[in-house]
Amino acid sequence: MHQHILNLIFFYPLFLFSLSCHEAAHGWIADKFGDPTARLLGRVSLSPFPHMDIIGTVFLPVFGILTGAPIIGWGKPVPVNPLHFKNIRKDSLWVAASGPVSNFLLALFFAGLTRLLVYAIPQMPEKMLEAGSFVSTTVGALYTIGQMGVILNLMLAVFNLLPLPPLDGGTVLRGLLPETSVNAFDQFSRYGLIILLLLFVSGLLRYMFVPVMMIASYLLP
Repeated sequence: MHQHILNLIFFYPLFLFSLSCHEAAHGWIADKFGDPTARLLGRVSLSPFPHMDIIGTVFLPVFGILTGAPIIGWGKPVPVNPLHFKNIRKDSLWVAASGPVSNFLLALFFAGLTRLLVYAIPQMPEKMLEAGSFVSTTVGALYTIGQMGVILNLMLAVFNLLPLPPLDGGTVLRGLLPETSVNAFDQFSRYGLIILLLLFVSGLLRYMFVPVMMIASYLLP
């Protein structure tokens, strides 16, 4: 239970921050493409509160962290009115892609902090790094936060880029398809959530960890 509490202290704030960046990126890019809906509703914000969903942002993530169950979470979808866009399909593509891109950038940021920390350790006096010392404990905690930040944001990016509606990847794929294929894709979109649930129940989503850990092993020192 002690480990679960530590995970809650370290992981949950990272989850809220990463989710807020993801959702705020959607709203910010939508505003840049001419749709102010999210900005006017206060959704272009790094504060987690405008983006929180009581089930997806509070109950399920906290339950997963405290029990060791799979951690599932989401934020409130950012409202977007594509009628404000000049090119609905192409502009929607960029709005959808901005969320995962923000998570990739955060993964790079946390990786950079972790590498900086590892570089700084040899410069510190050995006495400061004795086991159980304040500095040693702080360094260990910061490294854990950096490592979690990299893996969490890669997970969010890779998961959301799965080419299934209602995920961001579905909108990205729709924007890349030729015009002649859009109607067929829209018909397929009706089954996107069902397919996603089947992938989760069957355990196939765990294979998402393969590219995540490959990229994380490259980014982390």
